[in-house]
Amino acid sequence: MTALTHPAAPARPKARSGSWSRRAPLLPALVVTLALTQIPFVMTIWYSLRHWNLLSPGSEGFAGIGNYRATFTDGTFWKAIWNTVVLTGGATLASIFVGLLLAILLQKKFPGRGIARTLAITPFFIMPVAAALFWRSAMFDPSFGLLGWLTDLVGLPRVSWLSEQSMLSVSMITSWRWAPFAMLVLLAGLQALPEEQLEAARVDGAGWWQQFTAVILPHLRPFLELTALLLSMNIIQTFGEIALLTAGGPAYGTTNITYYVYVRAFTAFDFGTASAYGLVALALTIALALPALRLLSGIFQQEGRR
Repeated sequence: MTALTHPAAPARPKARSGSWSRRAPLLPALVVTLALTQIPFVMTIWYSLRHWNLLSPGSEGFAGIGNYRATFTDGTFWKAIWNTVVLTGGATLASIFVGLLLAILLQKKFPGRGIARTLAITPFFIMPVAAALFWRSAMFDPSFGLLGWLTDLVGLPRVSWLSEQSMLSVSMITSWRWAPFAMLVLLAGLQALPEEQLEAARVDGAGWWQQFTAVILPHLRPFLELTALLLSMNIIQTFGEIALLTAGGPAYGTTNITYYVYVRAFTAFDFGTASAYGLVALALTIALALPALRLLSGIFQQEGRR
């Protein structure tokens, strides 16, 4: 009887050395990334525990949790948090709605569809400063702006948008900038929709609305949730539009958390409290983003099992 031969055990040290040799070229980039992100973060934590106001040179010292206590007792800070929620939620929903409408329209074949798609994504590539300056003069100006002309056309009084409807104005320009991004993601989702499903729905006598609610929307659900997550993560950082259009006013009516941290750091020159405000805002943002990230992870796992 011949003895059974067993395969030799793999050489683990050699395998480990091979994996490290493949990862070694990435180490310089990893070190640079960690240095550029974690060193400023650690410095921010250190500054948040100290008194550091450039307008009071002799007042530096250890503050402990004093800056964080000031954060939770600052009514303007919580107003900025609320403005951030309103702006992020409103602009995200508006961007998804407009992006979905554009994606449905631009999915259909018609002459000049390529040009139309190019024009539709143009706002996404315009710099925020240029977009804000354009909207301030060409759209929001009560005397010469397009919105003033439209209100005259329908017989309504002219509105000073940036002072009377400041939050709506910022939400409009933010939605205009990010709707093309939503359109791109949702258009990719529509192009991945199997045509057989729509054809079967048509054969069963389903109208356009029934096809949309029973076939298209369920298929687009993961794309919609991914779009909402990515949009909210970007819109929550809105700064240029607020700084150039309203400067956070009137009465802090459009001040979001990003702009308020800037005001505390570079107008009041209070870097200690500004660092604490930024860290508290970061913690709140992570707490709000974790459920969305878990939901998105579950969607990807379901798609991977299909």
